[in-house]
Amino acid sequence: MTDQLLIDTANQLFAATCTHAAVQDAERDGWAPDVWRTIAEAGFPWVSIAESVGGSGGTLTDAAAIIRIAGGYAAPVPLAETAMLGGWLASMAGLPLPGGPATVVPGQPGDTLGLSGGAVSGRALRVPWGGKAERVVALLPDGDGWVVASMAVGAASVEPGTNLAGEPRDTLVFDRAAADIVPAPAGVDPDALRQRGALARALMMAGALDRMSRLTVEYTRQRRQFGRPVAQFQAVQQHLVHGAQEAAIVTMAAEAAAAAAERGSAVFEIAAAKVLAGQAAASATRAAHQAHGAMGMTQEYPLQHLSRRLWSWRREHGDDAWWSARLGRASAAAGADLLYPSITGGSRVVTV
Repeated sequence: MTDQLLIDTANQLFAATCTHAAVQDAERDGWAPDVWRTIAEAGFPWVSIAESVGGSGGTLTDAAAIIRIAGGYAAPVPLAETAMLGGWLASMAGLPLPGGPATVVPGQPGDTLGLSGGAVSGRALRVPWGGKAERVVALLPDGDGWVVASMAVGAASVEPGTNLAGEPRDTLVFDRAAADIVPAPAGVDPDALRQRGALARALMMAGALDRMSRLTVEYTRQRRQFGRPVAQFQAVQQHLVHGAQEAAIVTMAAEAAAAAAERGSAVFEIAAAKVLAGQAAASATRAAHQAHGAMGMTQEYPLQHLSRRLWSWRREHGDDAWWSARLGRASAAAGADLLYPSITGGSRVVTV
């Protein structure tokens, strides 16, 4: 179980730094370096990575708690990419841990990144925070296996891009760039990277859904119509209940997936969490915006920071349709007799 002191500290730091103005400015500037400096001083980007290799120590569930809280504050920094993805790849491969913000090549259709004479060349598409990170870590094919490569972002030309939330999703183009390259250890492959990416996004979405629910409750209690708070109207109460339910379900699923990943295989749990988060991104944001009315769409109010991120994050590292299909194929292959045991036992019962 994650130490409550860690959770309280994370909440305080993100609340103090990820203000409405800071998130708005980050959408214009590409990120928030002041937020990064604050969380880096606290060691958050390297939680769950062993101290012996330069990390902050702690468990995967510790990192999961921090990432979920960051999602609730729409933190405009590559925390998940540094802690759970790029940092994880580097530490697993025995490469030096990035000392600053890092990112990872997620692997997109159309990527051409590969090895050429001991150097890295090609294009990596829609790399999160690609132009703002100091290093980028990638899994590259090498014969019948995979290698982990760590490159300085300064060695790439950057073609800027963003997602719907204004977060950088840049194309990085390398031309025989120098890189630290080592064979990927057993268990480190594109599917493992996709799973960790999906877990990170599910956690971030859980935090955003929870914050969205709280904002909606607070707003409808303060907003008055016909002489009473709009939260007292039955139609509005339905929206509030729906948003709170979705936030609770996704939070529980994401935390369960992180706990399962701490123990071992967690593909079933991660898939389920990403599916639930993706579905909630549609239904809970609809309820929240209906309860807010036009206010929820204004730049001056923070709801749109959360809803636009939810709509963006649901599509990354496999959307709910992709993970639903994977779950469905695994359940069908396991057979009807294992349907209920797979729901209760997850990855211990069925291979996804």
